[in-house]
Amino acid sequence: MSNSDILLKFANLLKTSIAEKKLVKLSLGNYQGNDKELKNLYVKLVKIKRVDMLSFNYRYKTRDIFKNLALDEGSGLIINLLSNDFKIATLFTTNKEVIIEHDKKGLIKLREREMNVKLEPKLTHDKEKKRLIKPTANSYLHSLKITDAEGNVFKNAQDKYKQINQYIEILNSLIKELPEGTIKNVVDMGSGKGYLTFALYDYLHQQLKLKAKVTGVEFREDLVNLCNDIAKQANFEQLHFVEGTIEDYKVKEINLLIALHACDTATDDAIFKGINAGAELIVVAPCCHKQIRREIEKHNVKNDVSFLTKYGIFLERQAEMVTDGIRALILEYFGYKTKVFEFISDAHTPKNVLVVGVKKSPKSEEQKVILQKIKETKAYFGIDYHHLERLLNL
Repeated sequence: MSNSDILLKFANLLKTSIAEKKLVKLSLGNYQGNDKELKNLYVKLVKIKRVDMLSFNYRYKTRDIFKNLALDEGSGLIINLLSNDFKIATLFTTNKEVIIEHDKKGLIKLREREMNVKLEPKLTHDKEKKRLIKPTANSYLHSLKITDAEGNVFKNAQDKYKQINQYIEILNSLIKELPEGTIKNVVDMGSGKGYLTFALYDYLHQQLKLKAKVTGVEFREDLVNLCNDIAKQANFEQLHFVEGTIEDYKVKEINLLIALHACDTATDDAIFKGINAGAELIVVAPCCHKQIRREIEKHNVKNDVSFLTKYGIFLERQAEMVTDGIRALILEYFGYKTKVFEFISDAHTPKNVLVVGVKKSPKSEEQKVILQKIKETKAYFGIDYHHLERLLNL
């Protein structure tokens, strides 16, 4: 057989193993291409968002690169690489081992042998992420249209499911910084449809075994009624949703306060409630920083960054940073250890900033320095007041 005939035979064996879901793995070695750092290539069949694909693991000297390709595209790439760059490949199916190899004379040889032990393909990534919130056996995820009745995540809800888990992972790491048994009362300010509220309740009760009371505050009556119905169906007895604004919500004790995407000064209202209630942990993801931007635009103070802020998009970003920077300073004034970091969310809100405060003890000597820093910052950017500063009478 000619080289082209052998390659065609191997290609057919590969395509058949893929079509019949018998492909366990494919390894390509003896690389002779132009990339001096590339050593090997490993390919396996995976299922991503319910679609079968080929996962390529490019093994370099110091790193691995992963790429997922459609079946036809991936199969074609494998044959092309075998024709030019890799001089040997071993195909493992559930019951067969196939080796294709270039010899020193440039001839291609193919060997097949039956396997004594039947292998099973694994249609997941080797480093598949373990989610804290499982899609199965959680009726609230089905009610929220994240999963079907069998616990399979809907294709159009994959991003939301990942986002929920990312929030819980972040909160998990923050909660672990607190003394055991701290979390007894949780309030989610502006809970919306309750995706995070339900997941957090589930995590606190089912995994951490905490009997915490969780309350979602939402001003839209239809969402409050919907979430309370879902909570009742899920037998989440200590989860309740109340109708009202963040500003008007009355609360005496909070251990964990959350406010995700509370618009403009509503984030300040939430932080204010958390500080006054002595919350041990405050986590907010602000949005729409209009109040400080209006202040900056109104006074139009000339400073070292004026050459940037003459452009609207840079002014908007500056207003965001200044707003959240002052929020962090105010939290520090009241004895909170603060963190501000960016994380990737979903397709609709690609990036978010989280402002986190963990309750410590305020120090009077530091408070004076912080107040001076806030004063200087306001003067530099031409700001008369920050809404949170005014709420707290600083």
